Amino acid sequence: MDVLPLVALVAGSAATAGAARRTPVPAPLLLVAVGLGASYVPGVPAYTLDPHVVLPLILPPLLYTAAVDSSYLDLRANLRPVALLSVGYVLFATVAVGWLAYVFVPGLPLATALVLGAVVAPPDAVAATAVARRLGLPHRLTTILQGESLVNDATAITAFKVALAAAVGAGAGWGAGIGEFALASLGGVGVGLVLMVPLHWLRTHLREALLQNTLSLLIPFVAYALAEQVGASGVLAVVVVALYLGHRAWQVEFDTRLQEAAVWKMIAFVLESVVFALIGLQLPVVLEGLGAYGVGEAFLYAAGVFAAVVAVRFVWVFPATFLPRALFPRLKEREPDTDWKAPVIIGWAGMRGVVSLAIAFSIPLVAEDGSPFPGRNLVLFLTFTTVIGTLVVQGLTLPSLIRLLRLPGRDRQAETLAEAQAQNAASTAAERRLDELLTDERNELPPPLADRLRAVMERRRNAVWERLGAVNAVTGESADATYRRLSREMIAAERAVFVELRDQRRIDDEMMRTLLRRLDLEEAVAYREEAD
Repeated sequence: MDVLPLVALVAGSAATAGAARRTPVPAPLLLVAVGLGASYVPGVPAYTLDPHVVLPLILPPLLYTAAVDSSYLDLRANLRPVALLSVGYVLFATVAVGWLAYVFVPGLPLATALVLGAVVAPPDAVAATAVARRLGLPHRLTTILQGESLVNDATAITAFKVALAAAVGAGAGWGAGIGEFALASLGGVGVGLVLMVPLHWLRTHLREALLQNTLSLLIPFVAYALAEQVGASGVLAVVVVALYLGHRAWQVEFDTRLQEAAVWKMIAFVLESVVFALIGLQLPVVLEGLGAYGVGEAFLYAAGVFAAVVAVRFVWVFPATFLPRALFPRLKEREPDTDWKAPVIIGWAGMRGVVSLAIAFSIPLVAEDGSPFPGRNLVLFLTFTTVIGTLVVQGLTLPSLIRLLRLPGRDRQAETLAEAQAQNAASTAAERRLDELLTDERNELPPPLADRLRAVMERRRNAVWERLGAVNAVTGESADATYRRLSREMIAAERAVFVELRDQRRIDDEMMRTLLRRLDLEEAVAYREEAD
């Protein structure tokens, strides 16, 4: 097996995504453009994906890392709007976009059109939530968008499988398909509920961070595979397990959390970069395989599907926002009031992304009778153009729309005050516990060391309060920011000495690595606080 093309794909995708961070162009768009250009370079191999391995290998890790970082409590508090978007909207979009494509595209079978509808139904909220956080959208809107992206993938994939079975001739009727949808959904949740407690127990009883993180890498694939094995939704199983583990992540060791965050961030970065690069690399092949559909004709259909995807989301979002409040007055009492601006933002934040592409790649090449899958390349092309269209049109204009509507942003002052109050309560508890421990003769410490413990605790207590107060007249920094900066400068000076001592053979490499790790942990704390 020649691994050079795979290495080149990963390296090129990562380099392009890294370069995009230095430009105003979103990384997905630059990856698609570079991939498309590279596909016409002589000597570049034709990259293809096996449809049978795309979903099991790409989706589980992407869903796991998104769900682990989500808030279970926030999702539970916003369960109604999240459910209406992640389940109701996806099913509505599958049928509506599929039916419009069936009417608009001549010769496209209804089952294939519904496959297309399911593929382009789930929005990918990664880009939308990134914009929302950067521009300070209200926390509730950000939570709804993020929660939608977790569960809508499971709804879309289950609907996709039902439509796909009908398209390849393996289905048993739409009635049986609805039953299969319900069974897969409930089964996926059930498998997740069964797995989450034993997996968490195993994580907390493995005492080495290396073993804990190895288990972390296996969890999404294990949950997905077991659920699929019994005919349930692997996506829902992964999401349920990840939400539970993320909610209880505080129970694992600190070094496990540090390693885990870095590893999963890297995995998500590589997978997303590779998938978007593959769009450009495979687009010429898809265009050549359109068959009876000409390129110009296909672009016309692409414009129609894109318009349908955008319009259908608004058709669902506005009634789903205001109709339940009109029918059930108690909702107005339980949920914050809203106006027309919030559904406009949610409606326009419907960019499609990696999940749609992964589902599209998983469409088989042939039907049950051995004949080519009807309209497969057209479905792939329409998926590509819909993803690119939403990223360009909606992704580039969403920040301007948010600024134009002038939604009330997050109250940073109130958030900082709440953080300071929480830290003060925690520091008070820590101080009380320290006094209790020091009364025991087994914990006797020299006064300078005991004072150092108290000083560190007091700095944590005061750090957040200082962000609410005055800043340095010269640098504009708070006292805590200056403390962190000076601390990092001191650490850099210590690190240089350790390296010099190693080069002079006064300490060996193993000792230097031990000393540097202590400094790295201290600097990680300072960097984390500064980033927050």
